[in-house]
Amino acid sequence: MKVLLFNGSPHKNGCTFTALEEIAKTLKEEGIDSEIYQIGTGAITPCKGCGACAKLGRCVTTDDGVNDFVDYLGKGFDGYIFGSPVHYASACGGITAFLDKAFFVAFASGRGNLLKHKPAAAVASARRSGTTATLDQLNKYMTISEMPIISGRYWNMVHGHTPDEVRQDLEGMQNMRILARNMAWHLKCREAAEKAGVQLPKEEEIVFTNFIR
Repeated sequence: MKVLLFNGSPHKNGCTFTALEEIAKTLKEEGIDSEIYQIGTGAITPCKGCGACAKLGRCVTTDDGVNDFVDYLGKGFDGYIFGSPVHYASACGGITAFLDKAFFVAFASGRGNLLKHKPAAAVASARRSGTTATLDQLNKYMTISEMPIISGRYWNMVHGHTPDEVRQDLEGMQNMRILARNMAWHLKCREAAEKAGVQLPKEEEIVFTNFIR
């Protein structure tokens, strides 16, 4: 089993990475593989709302890494953790622009099964505040995608202005380990359920209700 840890920070080895690194270490102790995916510092074009991905199976913008990421999901990940720094009391602009398109393209192209029913979690890092708003924002990508959300014993956040300061947030780092163990437990339960013949939830045809007709 393998978990993808998505680092939505422009800093490759910054505070968000430090939190994800602690998760990765704990997952390894639990026998779960993981890898960190870096969003990088390149420009990310916001979604144009053109709907072309439903026809093309890909985003029409091809130079910001979104299509590559959706293809990357095909490596067969069993769970996901999305990490973001706090910018202006919410998730950073890079990760929201990226995930807006990545989730839409995945489902519009018929690859939503790479995310659907896979356990997931959000992690926020901040110097001081804005963490719960960031978690609320990121969790919405998962709830609309039928992804079970994994929690720790507190909200999934760490505090610090530098990686060293984050490591001094003993409660925050402990919660990263608890989150990782809860993720590992969920994955093992799912594996046991599949071996026992438990089926995924029955699907219905999607219904859209517009309030103005």
